[in-house]
Amino acid sequence: MVRRGARHGFFMTDATGEERVLAVIPARYASSRLPGKPLAEIAGLPMLEHVYRRACQARTIERVVVATDDERILRALEPVAPVVMTGSKLASGSDRVAEAARSLDCSIVVNIQGDLPLLDPSWVDALVERLRNDRSLGIATCAVPIRSQEEFENPSVVKVVADDDGRALYFSRAAIPYDREHPGRFDGALHHVGLYAYRREALLRFTQLPVARLERSERLEQLRALEYGIGIGVVVVDGPPPMEVDTPEDLERVRRAFAADSSTLQPRDHGDPAPTPEPEGT
Repeated sequence: MVRRGARHGFFMTDATGEERVLAVIPARYASSRLPGKPLAEIAGLPMLEHVYRRACQARTIERVVVATDDERILRALEPVAPVVMTGSKLASGSDRVAEAARSLDCSIVVNIQGDLPLLDPSWVDALVERLRNDRSLGIATCAVPIRSQEEFENPSVVKVVADDDGRALYFSRAAIPYDREHPGRFDGALHHVGLYAYRREALLRFTQLPVARLERSERLEQLRALEYGIGIGVVVVDGPPPMEVDTPEDLERVRRAFAADSSTLQPRDHGDPAPTPEPEGT
């Protein structure tokens, strides 16, 4: 069941007919490596608020909401962001995003991880535009060029191979594509970044599909989409992968980045919209 935060309405309309875009930030309080991670303090604010502020800077986004199952996150974020409460037994962030989107009015849903306080809003816009420009795609995601042999061979770095039209062929933890003439060569290899935009119907279908064989083997849920024929567009963007906060060491590195550069602080842009009628069934 989805319950909205009391201070904010969610129903979205667009009289121009443009596809309505919702960004959802899934947030789970529990974390084995960094308990309470979404509320970790960075430059005086919870990490999740930094993610929200940056997502709000994306020009294509009509509304940004936080989706959580934890009252502590609701209490901390509701003064500044719309929050929806979701079920506590969801298997993944994608399932949490889908549960939130199921009761909200939108055409495209962007899944923004809550541990990306240095998110580049232009990457979000690039994903949305990719879906708007190619109706054959159900999902769009980001990748950046791999820059070192170590990065290429690291199984923690997910690689993606795409065709000439920028459609994903495969994702893997292995060093792909393999160059038979020059083993280990990484020119043109792509580091997948876990930022996704979905057509709403593709997201709802995706989260209802059973776990697929390749997904189970690689532990990569995006392979489920490929195995069931949902097209994924890959948008190659400039720059290194964004800093993710998974460990205490990551958190300290991000704190140093904020302390060194005040431009990392993003103003809130989409905050506190006027309340609108709540959709039936929420």
